[in-house]
Amino acid sequence: MRDTLLLVDDNPVQSFGRRAILGQLFREIVAASSAREAIHLLQCSESAERFSLVVTDHLMPGMNGPAFVRALRKVASTLPVIVLSGMPDVQEEYDGLSVVYRQKPLQPDKLLALATELTSGNQKLSPVT
Repeated sequence: MRDTLLLVDDNPVQSFGRRAILGQLFREIVAASSAREAIHLLQCSESAERFSLVVTDHLMPGMNGPAFVRALRKVASTLPVIVLSGMPDVQEEYDGLSVVYRQKPLQPDKLLALATELTSGNQKLSPVT
């Protein structure tokens, strides 16, 4: 079992579903309902180091996924990030941000396998697919 996941999604239904799926893999899941809330959590002195992975939505009010990842990289430059989006034409916005982009819907077993691979230190994944 992994340590702590930061889940960022403004949709409570999707957040609940992902928590249920990823709870099989992570000891603790911290949910943020906005990118700003997630950045605040990451800026707390010990918080950035406690997270093993960030799973975030692309489209959120106030700050979209690429802006969130750029802000996140200032605080946690090597933290693995999975971006999930139902919009296939936005993946180029993540070029150079060291994220793994996947289009929704993503099957639960695929999400678990991806999270396992990213948190195991095995970085053989193509970052944007």
